[in-house]
Amino acid sequence: MGRLNKACGLCGIIATLALLLCGGLAWDGSSAAAASSASPSPASGNTLHIGWTMEPDNLNPFIGWQVSNWVVWQLNYDTLVGLRAGDLQPVPRLAVSWSHSPDGTVWTFNLRHGVKWQDGVAFTSRDVAFTYDYIIKNKISLGAVYTESIIRVVPVNDSTVKFVCSKPKANMLNSLVPILPQHIWSKVSPTAAVKSFQNPPPLIGTGAFQVVKWVKGSYIELKVNKTYWGPKPKVDDIIFELYQNSDSMASDLKTGVLQGAWDVPSAQFGQLGQQPHLTAIAAAINGFYSLDMNCYAGKTSLGNPVLRDPAFRTALQWAVDKHRIADLAYFGHADPGSTLVRANYYQGLDWHWQPPADISYGFDLAKAGQLLTQAGYPLKGGVRVDHQGKPITLRLWAPASNVGQQTTGKLLTGWFRALGLKIEFQVLDDGAISARTYNYTASGAYAPDFDMQLLYAFGDPDPTWMLSLYTTSQIGSWSSTGWSNAAYDRLQSQQQTTLDEQRRRDLVWRMQQLVYAQSPSIVLVYPSYLEAYNSGDWGGWIRSPEKIGDVIFNTSNPDNYISVHRSAAAQSGGSSSTSWVVAVAVAVLVAVVILVVALRRRGRATEEA
Repeated sequence: MGRLNKACGLCGIIATLALLLCGGLAWDGSSAAAASSASPSPASGNTLHIGWTMEPDNLNPFIGWQVSNWVVWQLNYDTLVGLRAGDLQPVPRLAVSWSHSPDGTVWTFNLRHGVKWQDGVAFTSRDVAFTYDYIIKNKISLGAVYTESIIRVVPVNDSTVKFVCSKPKANMLNSLVPILPQHIWSKVSPTAAVKSFQNPPPLIGTGAFQVVKWVKGSYIELKVNKTYWGPKPKVDDIIFELYQNSDSMASDLKTGVLQGAWDVPSAQFGQLGQQPHLTAIAAAINGFYSLDMNCYAGKTSLGNPVLRDPAFRTALQWAVDKHRIADLAYFGHADPGSTLVRANYYQGLDWHWQPPADISYGFDLAKAGQLLTQAGYPLKGGVRVDHQGKPITLRLWAPASNVGQQTTGKLLTGWFRALGLKIEFQVLDDGAISARTYNYTASGAYAPDFDMQLLYAFGDPDPTWMLSLYTTSQIGSWSSTGWSNAAYDRLQSQQQTTLDEQRRRDLVWRMQQLVYAQSPSIVLVYPSYLEAYNSGDWGGWIRSPEKIGDVIFNTSNPDNYISVHRSAAAQSGGSSSTSWVVAVAVAVLVAVVILVVALRRRGRATEEA
């Protein structure tokens, strides 16, 4: 009887599998996806589903700071000049051509004709002038790095706009300011624009796609802009789906529920690359993970005063094993970092300064301890004390959204405690860290309430943006350290106004040297973003920059999302991802049939015996 029950149970399994197969493979992972991501139903078979683990915090270009914001903005809006995907060199977008005066102080842009905003209103030079004036006149810090030294913007006629600058402007063609419609944003008060305005969908831009819906905590939907001035996108919709669990995201990639994803889990990266319909890449991103310290010297600072001492901070450089962080926290998908501009990223002029061996920091806990003692922070009874003889206690925070940074925090805690420092390590919500970093008193005074935190910084290809994060003018805004250095500020101003690229590069290198020596941040690693995408059913994927850059996490040009398309086979009804699942199901079915036949034969043999 036992054998009969077992056989019937196996027959039940066969029947179940048969139903799945005969029903056209009803299970495709979508139910699992819905449980993990609460995604919408596909608008059509030509909808591109992209998974991510970090959604935008705000769709307002003057407030939002999450990296995912930039992916959305560059699809919905346009800039005057774009960056070509392959080599990140300037290319026409809303401007078709440009020129400047011999001294570089007057720039003239000739605009594209016939462009319309996504609500049908005609785009003109007045929109360009309004956008830049809005930033300049209201001193909006988010765009200040791109508008510095611009005195006024003059609409010469509907298709020509002139920028008048107080100094030559070296980064004019690398301005990633999204051009906004005057007829909409003129109704938004500057105070609301920098504090409360959410910019709810539908967003009105001139880009290839338009954000039409955002369900916070779930997904963002973009539809193709049918009146787009450039090459027409080959998909109808893009849906960015939020996953709280990256393993679920990886599973949906395998089953074809998603066509692409970024920030896939390191533990599954290799497996994803082995799937016949997927391509997995470790993409170089122009950014770094860092340990940022509260250097703010104002009276209202709530950080430990020892961190305002460059000697204390540089001593900690010797207590950080960057190779180990790269290997353990990021599974080898990162390179040890050194300075603010990423190494091995630029194909032309290299903005990265590499510290020579004689001044490069290494990992040496004994040396770190000696330097702390020499700086006036000795050990007493195994405890490191400050100039007043009080034990040094430092808070160290890692964001809840990043497992790699949490692992890094644990490693740093161990090394710093070995120096006799008391470290209070916590994993906090990203919003909580931001609120404490940009804390203000009741009277409006900046009062950063943290000691050390682990952060990720990324920038556009021109180094100006990344370097601006350490200027005095960004304290209380984009600066996460509150560090101020007059020489650094002067160099930032000089490099932005130097048109000769070799001379400008020398200034950029000097700025990196200053930060390296002063150590307001310890650049830990240059990470690779782990991405995977369906290359079996979909084609046209573009890496930016080519060979080393990203595909999904693309913040500087829309080229990939314009060119990606379903393959001819997928459009005709076939699907390599579905075929893969069918093949697995068939293999299981065959195995079960063989097992049943074997058991039946074995049963008959036993009965005959």
